[in-house]
Amino acid sequence: MRPVYVLGVGAHPWGKFPQKPQLQLAIEALSAALTDARLGWRDLQGLVAASSRFEGGMGWGLHANEVLQAVAESGVPAVNVGGGCAAGGIAVHTAAAMVASGECEVIAALGAERMPKGFIPRPPGCPDDITDTDYLRWVTMGATNPVYWALEARRRMHEFGTTAETFAKASVLMHHNAIANPRARYRAECSVEDVLHSPTVSDPLHLLEICAVSDGAAAVILGSEEQARRLGVPKVAVAGSAVATGQFGDPAVRIPTVSTTVGASAPHTSEVAGAVRHALDRAGMGPGDIDFVELADNTAWHVLAWPEFFGFLEPGQSDWMIEHGQMGIDGKLPVNPSGGFLSFGEATTAQGVLQVCELAWQLRQQAHGRQVPGAKVGLSAVLGLGANGASVVLKA
Repeated sequence: MRPVYVLGVGAHPWGKFPQKPQLQLAIEALSAALTDARLGWRDLQGLVAASSRFEGGMGWGLHANEVLQAVAESGVPAVNVGGGCAAGGIAVHTAAAMVASGECEVIAALGAERMPKGFIPRPPGCPDDITDTDYLRWVTMGATNPVYWALEARRRMHEFGTTAETFAKASVLMHHNAIANPRARYRAECSVEDVLHSPTVSDPLHLLEICAVSDGAAAVILGSEEQARRLGVPKVAVAGSAVATGQFGDPAVRIPTVSTTVGASAPHTSEVAGAVRHALDRAGMGPGDIDFVELADNTAWHVLAWPEFFGFLEPGQSDWMIEHGQMGIDGKLPVNPSGGFLSFGEATTAQGVLQVCELAWQLRQQAHGRQVPGAKVGLSAVLGLGANGASVVLKA
């Protein structure tokens, strides 16, 4: 397998754009990435797109086909991947594999989404299918995503003594990081008091501790070493990438759960922890080699819990890290210098691609106002419906 390099990245700003179809968001993001790579549409030898359950994709999630038919009917392969909110990371991993195998010299990974209002107000599958576990969770139990995130947060408070103020400080950090990010939707500073006085959504989590839903799009152009040299772009390599699914015995709260055991026999959030472990293994690295992390902070709980699940910190250590500023941009383990999901709002299939864009901007020293000093290696981690996980490691 040959080396794979990032040739270009691009993203549409996150927000709500009722007048812009999903296809337009996708084309604008991909156009920006091609411009960044100094390439044109005809230079693409393939497109991998994260498929959508909400909108677009020609009604079947064939988003790559839709984009290519709109702008570049050149006969190149169109690959459409699922994986819920992890689909963007899966798309990047798939595109990287196609370059590494020699199938393509230049390929794009794309994610674009327009989200419904609220905390994804209805289950994404068939609305009356009693065999759909998400239908049962959402409709018969009323357990939307914030419910089980709140259960995890409450368990952390019990196990480690995490306080409401510590959760709030994690949210404050994410919003602080986003102030200088022109693509973030929420770019206003907030205080611990602001967070704790925002409405309680699912105790103990408040509104400012849970990500909103947004519209957005992001694209990454990947290519061979020869293409990177020819174009003269900054040398940022895909050091490792992986996708994974959940493992039996995972103690993560899932409502309803597919399987449970008396004692945990797999990592918490095993789909993401597994993807991170495999991506690091393929990069020949360990947690200590990573300069910063872009993770899926659907809530403030994720900011604290996930670095521990991945082995970057000891259980319970994140509280100290937040309290002492060590997850900030200048800290020992910068987490989400982009501002994360809490500052962007989640645009499902686009989010995992946006994470990789941020890794590239950081490693190219182009993250103005939020730059992690001396960043050489970054890692992304994203979770999707159906116990899907994806992780990408980039290295300058």
